[in-house]
Amino acid sequence: MARGKNTKERIMDIAQDAVLAKGFDATSIEEIVAAADITKSGFFYHFPDKNALARALIERHIEVEGQLFDGIMDRARELSDDPLQAALIGLKLLAELLDDMPQGHPGCIVATATYQDRLFDRSVREANQRAVLGWRQRFRTMFEEIAARYPLRDDVGLTDLADMVSSVIEGGLVISRAIGEPRITGRQVLLLRSYVKLLFVPSPH
Repeated sequence: MARGKNTKERIMDIAQDAVLAKGFDATSIEEIVAAADITKSGFFYHFPDKNALARALIERHIEVEGQLFDGIMDRARELSDDPLQAALIGLKLLAELLDDMPQGHPGCIVATATYQDRLFDRSVREANQRAVLGWRQRFRTMFEEIAARYPLRDDVGLTDLADMVSSVIEGGLVISRAIGEPRITGRQVLLLRSYVKLLFVPSPH
């Protein structure tokens, strides 16, 4: 059982690297099979088709990203009981994490699948939607906790603000990759942090 699990994880690792480098469309089952040093039947034992592979990659991405954000925010809450300060610390830790990747963040499976959604069946599109809505709920909950203590200084919807977090990160990854500047995403997260601070911190009297 462990060997089968290791093979499945190896297939997913190889597929993810290829997909993030050139997209789902340009990544063939044949090249994954060759890189994993398995037979085609070995591939199909774990993944009946490309839809199953894409779905598994997205589900794993959701889990890994969830653990990442949980770890960051758990650490931030250890440093401050105040929800606003914890959020600001968390965004700073996220920016530092992104900066610690010398080659830049490899990219996002969810974004890649979204750009090529015509390739997939409904189950893959629904998995993608779950990922995005999960991020929305995660960040909205964070902002709701802040708004319960600090009034907003502008007419901003909390759902839109939550979506802005994902937009900044994903947009930063795209710009970073397009012009080959790995630290752009971290700087964008710090700009988001400044906006959140301005949005909630009371003005001095």
